[in-house]
Amino acid sequence: MSAYLNTLVFGIYPYIALTVLILGTVIRYDREPYSWRSGSSQLLRRKQLIWGSVLFHVGVLVIFVGHLVGLLTPIWVFDALGISHEAKQILAVVAGGIAGVFGIVGATLLVHRRLFDARVRAASTFSDTMIIILLWLQLLLGLGTIPVSLHHLDGHEMVKFMSWAQGIFTFNFAASSYVADAAWIFKAHIVLGLTILLVFPFTRLVHMLSVPVRYIWRPGYQVARQKGDGSRINGTPAE
Repeated sequence: MSAYLNTLVFGIYPYIALTVLILGTVIRYDREPYSWRSGSSQLLRRKQLIWGSVLFHVGVLVIFVGHLVGLLTPIWVFDALGISHEAKQILAVVAGGIAGVFGIVGATLLVHRRLFDARVRAASTFSDTMIIILLWLQLLLGLGTIPVSLHHLDGHEMVKFMSWAQGIFTFNFAASSYVADAAWIFKAHIVLGLTILLVFPFTRLVHMLSVPVRYIWRPGYQVARQKGDGSRINGTPAE
């Protein structure tokens, strides 16, 4: 990859993706609040949905947190805690590998359900199908990086990606140079990840930002009233 293309993909594209992610999400929430949902198809082939959804969400959540902490935590913090680069690399491979298997098994069930169940397919939009396929491919690429990482257990390669990610958020214009000589599969993984961030505001993924934390302190009962009448009918369990 030429220096110009490397700068374009790993130095400029991240800012385009992050800008569209932030602005697109804010605009969608402001202009289309009723589209801010996941579009449940729970009544259709429910058992496969449950298994696929649980495995997928558990796997992706662990991977997301792992990437966030692993890439954006300053290197000196790990050094201060006495965590060697090799130990961090092994932890990333083991934990990421297990979570990746969970995630891709769940994603496979969800992709199969969405593509091969006629009722689910009819109820799906293009973005519904597109995003789950992109996520499946991203999980596959992530698992594909593990054999390559096993050849670099000293953590040297991992530090490159940490330096790149932190360089992007600190506006280090030399950030793209850190991954210039990285293996193609890592680069593909990064590019697809950035692309998922780019399309995030236009898909069902926005429901990730609407975690119903308020239900933790919501009263167990809600008041039902007749239309046009201020009198209370009964207290029913909140769903």
